[in-house]
Amino acid sequence: MRRNELDYILGTMLDMGKDVSDLNITVDKPLQVELAGQLTAVPIEPNVERLTPFQTETIALNLLAGSRRLTEDLLKSGSCDSSYFLVGRARFRVNIFSQRGNYSCVLRRLNTKIPTLEDLKLPDIFHTIAKEKTGLVLVTGATGSGKSTTLAALLDSINSTKSIHVVTLEDPVEFVHPQKKATFNQRELGTDFDKFSSGLRAALRQAPKIILVGEMRDRETVELGISAAETGHLVVSTLHTIDCGQTVNRILGMFETEEQEQVRIRLADTLRWVVSQRLAPKVGGGRQALLEIMGNNIRTKEAIEKGESEGKTFYEIIEAAYTFGWRSFDQACADAFENNLITEESALLYCSKKGPLSRKLDNIKKMRGEQTTSVGGLGMKKEEHGKVTSPIAPTTLKLKT
Repeated sequence: MRRNELDYILGTMLDMGKDVSDLNITVDKPLQVELAGQLTAVPIEPNVERLTPFQTETIALNLLAGSRRLTEDLLKSGSCDSSYFLVGRARFRVNIFSQRGNYSCVLRRLNTKIPTLEDLKLPDIFHTIAKEKTGLVLVTGATGSGKSTTLAALLDSINSTKSIHVVTLEDPVEFVHPQKKATFNQRELGTDFDKFSSGLRAALRQAPKIILVGEMRDRETVELGISAAETGHLVVSTLHTIDCGQTVNRILGMFETEEQEQVRIRLADTLRWVVSQRLAPKVGGGRQALLEIMGNNIRTKEAIEKGESEGKTFYEIIEAAYTFGWRSFDQACADAFENNLITEESALLYCSKKGPLSRKLDNIKKMRGEQTTSVGGLGMKKEEHGKVTSPIAPTTLKLKT
């Protein structure tokens, strides 16, 4: 297969829609793209109903482009990460992996245009986050929840307002930041450094004010990130965790039990913000970002240092600080439902606690004048011509005289 043939295949897959987020190439399935969270088959000439092992392997080898390092990674660990540029169309983050002896490829489409905080309609609290000078800022969520896009918008805000040096460590480089007020040096794993921990260690000698670490993958990277935050840097990174509370617990879980007390103290002093994301189906099509946002105050510091307790969980701390711009997933779901951005079903599916959220949704529906229960015919008993009738039961009762 030649480069132009691969480009034709990828271009045809992109033509399925402007909102294509992922390209999926798997044996025994047709070419597929992900649109609004759903996989859709791609018609192509000549017609391919089911990909053969030979076809997927050929595509995989062409995506590797003869890279010895990537080939060794694929053979040794069973998967590898790379990037691919479709001239004039798009850039991709590529993952090639083996499954049941065959190769599959997933290409994540990377936006070439860097969105602003306003484009993403992110809360105003993000302008406060962008003003931080030191500490640790984490954006968390599942794969494909928009973490990289949010970080790109945050860094773009900084790029437009501060004349500082920013070093990014990414796998691969997703958004290429233009040189505005800030000076950006973007380094790619495998090309410019061998692993995040060594790249982060080197970054401390490159005089940055802000360090972006693509992902906190291991204990060494986390420890170096905390150290960098303690020495006057703003460290921005991502984690694959489902909410703010789990983010703290995941970091602590990377360390031995006897180390955790000291790590708790260090983390309480350096952690500035945690933003967790989930993407829910949006009314009218597309997806709506739901954000849980936790900052750093006396209560969060205490919960990090001493652990959560009754009445002092991260969830309760976030709920109590809603007026300061913080929000839990339940509050985010309620706000999105109130603004007709998501359905009640989606709100209950993507929340953290269904019970409290159900009550909030019922209050919103009451304010709208909508029915809050599916049970009909409820009411007070009425006396009529010597009889008591009940709307609950069709029977009547004879009054004694």
